Amino acid sequence: MNSSQLALLALLVGVVIGAAITLLIFGAMRARARVEARNSAAVPEGVPAVLAAMDDSAVVVDASGTVRAASTSAEAFGMHVEAVLPEDALRELARNARAGRAATTASMTLRRAASPAEARLVSARATVISPRLVLIVIRDITERERVEQMRRDFVANTSHELKTPVGAVSLLAEAIESAADDPAQVRIFTARLSAEAARLASLTSRVMNLSRLQSADELAEVRDVSVDSVVTSAVEAHMLPAGSAGVTLVRGGARGLYVRGDAQILTEALGNLVANAIAYSPSGSSVGIGVKQVHNAVEIAVTDRGIGISEEDQQRVFERFFRSDQARSRRTGGTGLGLSIVKHAVQRHGGEVRIWSRVGRGSTFTIQLPLAAPPDDLDAAPRPRRRPKRPKKTPAAVAASPDTTNGNLE
Repeated sequence: MNSSQLALLALLVGVVIGAAITLLIFGAMRARARVEARNSAAVPEGVPAVLAAMDDSAVVVDASGTVRAASTSAEAFGMHVEAVLPEDALRELARNARAGRAATTASMTLRRAASPAEARLVSARATVISPRLVLIVIRDITERERVEQMRRDFVANTSHELKTPVGAVSLLAEAIESAADDPAQVRIFTARLSAEAARLASLTSRVMNLSRLQSADELAEVRDVSVDSVVTSAVEAHMLPAGSAGVTLVRGGARGLYVRGDAQILTEALGNLVANAIAYSPSGSSVGIGVKQVHNAVEIAVTDRGIGISEEDQQRVFERFFRSDQARSRRTGGTGLGLSIVKHAVQRHGGEVRIWSRVGRGSTFTIQLPLAAPPDDLDAAPRPRRRPKRPKKTPAAVAASPDTTNGNLE
């Protein structure tokens, strides 16, 4: 083998040895990078920007449960960067995700940092984004679950309430058929059948009204509504029931105020309050309807001197089908939907309804609505001359009293 061949062989051996050394170095560097990545708790580039754009609460945590990055909304649950996850359930969820277990989604209860007494139901999902980092996305499902529970309760309560009059109508129809030869019994059963049919019609109408108030995005007819006309319509519609119950309707307070909204809906809402006050007032007592202006709002208060409502029931009186006095509601034909309709009707007009009550002293329901300016053509329209009317003696008197001229009936 000559010198040129030896030189070529040496060169070839050198290339092979150099390539082997290069491969060893490259492999060592990759192994080192993998080890560093496995042990690194650095948040990948771009993750903080993604978290900042998320509406849901989201955090990136390391193996020790320390928050390395967080969305703005996560701070509401006390999750801050460099702080440890505040809930054991979240830390357990992150460990399960890191271990490759299937249970990476769980529902749990979290408490807000600003109000620890307020518990929120959330759905949390954990996803591994690196060997040491886990992304946890937290979605607040409290309102969704509340609405779903309300829907289930509404369906169940409606079905239960409909069973009573439907069953009664069926039984009365059979009784009328059996007593066909007895005219007196037929008349009795027919009267009861008419009462049950009226109760069924009232329940159906109220359910439809409540559904309409909840489903409609906007009011159908919005205009300037005179509060005087709303109060007058509600009072006149309940004169006969008040007289039959021996209850006096007393009207007082400010006049000439206006609100924006649907007159029919407002009249029905106020009428429900008046009807409730009459139903829960003893014979010989009075129900007051007072109106007053408070800053840029109109307050319509309905006060009775009836049995009152306990403090625990005051939190539920606006729920569908809730009755504080089951026996009295059954006797008066109450459906338990009146106050729920009032609440949704007032909220649809941008207002609120409040309750004050003491057991044995009575109750006051106050509707507060945004004040509206009187119509422009009000002053231009000629005022008709009123003829003096002789007072009529009615079972339910409507009059202004010193206790209600300022609209404060509490």
